[in-house]
Amino acid sequence: MFCPFCTHEETKVVDSRLVANGSQIKRRRECMNCGERFSTYEEAELVMPRIIKSNERREPFDEEKLRAGLHKALEKRPVSSDQIENALQNIKDYIRKIGEREIQAQIIGKQVMNQLKELDQVAYVRFASVYQNFQDIKDFADEVSELSKK
Repeated sequence: MFCPFCTHEETKVVDSRLVANGSQIKRRRECMNCGERFSTYEEAELVMPRIIKSNERREPFDEEKLRAGLHKALEKRPVSSDQIENALQNIKDYIRKIGEREIQAQIIGKQVMNQLKELDQVAYVRFASVYQNFQDIKDFADEVSELSKK
């Protein structure tokens, strides 16, 4: 692995540990040339299904798009990066467990909403307002009322 600081080719692993519910390995590395330390993440590369959008268009699963959506909903909320990554991993695990080559985008949207509901209710309402296309304040009030009941 190349050092990101000096681009030297030799680094040594200082520490390894499981992260993201055991689906990734985080490795602390040290450059043999400059002595700087950095982290790398390793995970099995699995093929994700294609996504069927509401207009029947198909597109490849885009983890970065999903991550960006989570970050947008959780912007300025007290949720750590590790919690966001765990939620992302939970969504990906759910999608893989379905075992299909293609999956409806609505299924992913519902999983995102489930994860956000657990992480932060404000972020959940933010995401739901866009995802469910709220038209007026009544839609917000209804969703908040449902959250309050639970």
